[in-house]
Amino acid sequence: MELNEFVQSFSEEFEDTSKELFTPETEFKNLDEYDSLIALSLISMVDEKMGKRITGADLRACKTIEDLFNFVNSK
Repeated sequence: MELNEFVQSFSEEFEDTSKELFTPETEFKNLDEYDSLIALSLISMVDEKMGKRITGADLRACKTIEDLFNFVNSK
């Protein structure tokens, strides 16, 4: 999966946040809609679309969407 495709998939987990706010540099934990349910959705999305498992701690260790993308690809 390419970075732009990952950003697109990432943004689809958010219902109320404008898609224009999602870029590789987006600090996703600062988004108003981000909460524990979104975090679980993101963990599930990574598992389903990338076939890799991450934890909540892994997610918390990442700051931007690109950080998460790079982390997942390093696994």
